[in-house]
Amino acid sequence: MTLAEGILAGDQRALARLITMVENRPQEAISDLQALYPHTGKALVVGITGPPGAGKSTLVGRLAKKLRQLGKTVGIIAVDPTSPFTGGAILGDRIRMQELATDPGVFIRSMGTRGSLGGLAKATHNVIRILDAAGKDYIFVETVGVGQSEVDIVKTADTTLVVLVPGLGDDIQTIKAGILEIADIFVVNKADRQGADRVVAELEMMLDLSNREAAWRPPVYSTIATTNKGIDAVVEGIEGHIQHLRQNGQLEVRRRERYRTEIMAIVEEEIKARLLDLWSAGGLEQLLEKVAAREKDPFAAAREILQPITGNGKGGTP
Repeated sequence: MTLAEGILAGDQRALARLITMVENRPQEAISDLQALYPHTGKALVVGITGPPGAGKSTLVGRLAKKLRQLGKTVGIIAVDPTSPFTGGAILGDRIRMQELATDPGVFIRSMGTRGSLGGLAKATHNVIRILDAAGKDYIFVETVGVGQSEVDIVKTADTTLVVLVPGLGDDIQTIKAGILEIADIFVVNKADRQGADRVVAELEMMLDLSNREAAWRPPVYSTIATTNKGIDAVVEGIEGHIQHLRQNGQLEVRRRERYRTEIMAIVEEEIKARLLDLWSAGGLEQLLEKVAAREKDPFAAAREILQPITGNGKGGTP
């Protein structure tokens, strides 16, 4: 039985093994990923981002628990900072979600960023697809910090939650404008802290002044994840946003953009692999010599490098 067949049959060990393969030996995972693809497209993907210390892991755990009470199955991908020495995920978000660990309806996986830009692991979109094929109703992708990762989340999520907390210096002013633009839902966590009401008020004011599309105004929720306060409202907000996307045809638009991004990433990986092959074989050095000697121009050299890819139409890496 292949790993894909095992996953479709509900084998949790096959699920874990294929995710490990996607992370460490992606070329070997292609056939299983291809076999799973027709069984995907049903899960709802929720991105969770925000500054360190915002309580994202606790929030995700509480949201997952609520969804389980509603009869939904949940996958959680916690993207951790990676140790440059081991390449492993070192924060161990799973430790903070121990109460879910024994629930067969929840699958939790920590992934390292492996040096990729933006904090989202390169393999994340494939892990989302694996969990989707495994029948998870909701998949949470929790990422690290603020920065390029927010842009990456938008490319993988149907709904994006930005989690903030009181006490961020000048509050909202310290957060990049981009993070405000990508949020479908705002959550002000640790709302029992001093200044929480101010953060909510500033967010509401910035939303009033923004030029975002009028069709969806991101709601702002106050939560205390450690005591479960506000969790029900956030779950309702997620469901409301998905409903809005479906009614307006935007869910399919977002997903098509995700496919576009993924295909481009595969093409880029293929080109990089071709360059590395050329480099190791000494071919790139020979081309550089010809360009330097004016025997070949850079455009012709680039076309020569790409010819095996564009000429036979083969290739692809996850």
